[in-house]
Amino acid sequence: TAFGRFFHGAVCFVWKALQPMHQEPSQKVLLWLVAVGFFMQTLDATIVNTALPAMAQSLGESPLRMQSVVVAYSLAMAMLIPASGWVADRFGARRVYFLAIVFFVAGSVFCALSHSLTQLVAARVLQGLGGALLLPVGRLVVLRTFPREKFLQAMSFVAIPGLIGPLIGPTLGGWLVEVASWHWIFLINVPVGLLGCAATMRYMPGVAAPTVARFDLAGYLMLAFGMVALSLALDGLAGLGLRQASVLVLMIFGLASLVAYWLHAARRPDPLFSPRLFSVDTLRIGLLGNLFARLGSSCMPFLIPVLLQVTMGYSPLQAGMMMLPVAVAGMSMKRFTTTLITRFGYRQVLVGNTLLVGVTMASFGLAAPSQPLWVHVVQLAVFGAVNSLQFTAMNTVTLKDLGHDMASSGNSLLSMVQMVAMGMGVAAAGAVLAAFTDFFQPPGTAQTLQAFQATFACMGLITVASAGIFWQLSPQDRSGTQAGASVDAGDHG
Repeated sequence: TAFGRFFHGAVCFVWKALQPMHQEPSQKVLLWLVAVGFFMQTLDATIVNTALPAMAQSLGESPLRMQSVVVAYSLAMAMLIPASGWVADRFGARRVYFLAIVFFVAGSVFCALSHSLTQLVAARVLQGLGGALLLPVGRLVVLRTFPREKFLQAMSFVAIPGLIGPLIGPTLGGWLVEVASWHWIFLINVPVGLLGCAATMRYMPGVAAPTVARFDLAGYLMLAFGMVALSLALDGLAGLGLRQASVLVLMIFGLASLVAYWLHAARRPDPLFSPRLFSVDTLRIGLLGNLFARLGSSCMPFLIPVLLQVTMGYSPLQAGMMMLPVAVAGMSMKRFTTTLITRFGYRQVLVGNTLLVGVTMASFGLAAPSQPLWVHVVQLAVFGAVNSLQFTAMNTVTLKDLGHDMASSGNSLLSMVQMVAMGMGVAAAGAVLAAFTDFFQPPGTAQTLQAFQATFACMGLITVASAGIFWQLSPQDRSGTQAGASVDAGDHG
């Protein structure tokens, strides 16, 4: 099968990537440890999507209101990313990485033991807090362990499992639901996590930084509260049952908290994210473009499996298999990205491709059970290709002009924006879907399909609107992309 050939090729690439590096055995194990941690993080970001209807049935909830399970994980990761570097420097990478795995495994166990949606969401928060530290801390250890001439090759190896995780996540989740139960999509993390804990204590260096700057706790709290309040306001429109007044209050407090943070950061000599970052045009445009473009496109891994199962009668495994064209086409598109950007420039590629992403998303509004299978496969493959190009181009243009003194902070800010946008995108899609579900009354399969169709059209329009942000890029900017591994390593949206 295409999936089998792809997986075999990826394994061969990983094996070949290790051979010329000639590391010490401990360095090889360290790379595998970081790579497996990244794999666990990205796998759990996607494996739940095909299991949501089964979870909803088990917990007595509507499958159309399960977006909080996805939002909680993404938001928890976004909250901790800004503090990950300081925490690793202050307490030592080995100790922090060990605790990250413990939190991740404990959250996985509590997810499997959950008997209500509230318990499951709380457990996903704990899991997300652990997952937030796996990649940043692991990447920091690789940076400090490997010389500069080997760092790119090392990060390329680490990035491969992160790309495979989203590829197999939906299919694996659907298979586990059918052969066992949804609880096993979390329990499979336990043995891997226990081995990771043992390997961390044995092979990961744990020396803390000799001098650590004072942590900007006030700024962190303002930033974290702002992100949480805005995300909960969106999620409250769909799944939490909050009234309009409560949603409005949350939004106002969230926006005020974010404004307060930037005023605070402008006065502090060592803020979490300096306002000086926004003096770089490409970073400013890239961050805003990432945020608004992902608000639309990040909902697709959540909406598509639920659509296939709820309205078209697909089994969980079949719904997971239908996500394979998205992943395979996305991986295949990576080889053409540099050529396209070098020839046409960032502005033309991002403006044109953003429009394509939005139109492709809106085309799912025409989905119907009567359509042939090949139509759905082609539609999903086209979306996977243009979405992959979008992510790589957005990430690269955001970071490419940063100096060495701002590279680390800019990369962390981009990672945080990615996770916030993923969570808010799913929350927004859930709110829109809930509104259309109430509109197309009485409830039924046909009415539910109409609600999904309208939701796809609306989320596609949101993505189309973000093309105007990328129009602000310079038309002369045609520089080649940076290393794909470092650019894409934190991106599984």
